[in-house]
Amino acid sequence: MPPNPVLSLEGENNVGSFEQVVLPHLDAAYNLARWLTGNDQDAEDMVQEAYLRAFRFFGGFRGGDARAWLLTIVRNTCYTWLQQNRRQELTTEFDEETHSPESNSSSPEALLLQQVDRQMLHQALEELPLRFREVLVLRELEGLSYKEIADVTSIPLGTVMSSLSRARHWLRQSLARGLEKEP
Repeated sequence: MPPNPVLSLEGENNVGSFEQVVLPHLDAAYNLARWLTGNDQDAEDMVQEAYLRAFRFFGGFRGGDARAWLLTIVRNTCYTWLQQNRRQELTTEFDEETHSPESNSSSPEALLLQQVDRQMLHQALEELPLRFREVLVLRELEGLSYKEIADVTSIPLGTVMSSLSRARHWLRQSLARGLEKEP
């Protein structure tokens, strides 16, 4: 029976290094997994799997941004799981008509500042197509730069910027629609 790759890491030093370098990013890993999977239990499972993968391959980590490295592993773990369990979430089409600006609408930002509560924002984020939700969470909630997002998601920098723009636009429209429905 071949040795377990997790247990065959040499010495306590690797474990200690892993704890110092990767464990501080547990909240960011969970946050991304939660927004990608859509629920707490699946997010916990994905983070656990991602940390096992990160630990297994920690010997190959050559320094740099540990958070971006870990979030890449979390993202890949989530997408693999989504492909196996919820394929339809990965194929959301972009509807240009739905996402085009309306000239007569009032400013969603102003409406947001005046009336939106936390639940409405949460719901609007969950309604975003997965690829837009992902870049928005990485930028706005995790504070990653455009370059870091491009590295984590393996998409070109220009695509990151356009996806963020579309995600923000979609979010503003969703929030504005929600406010119009309010009594």
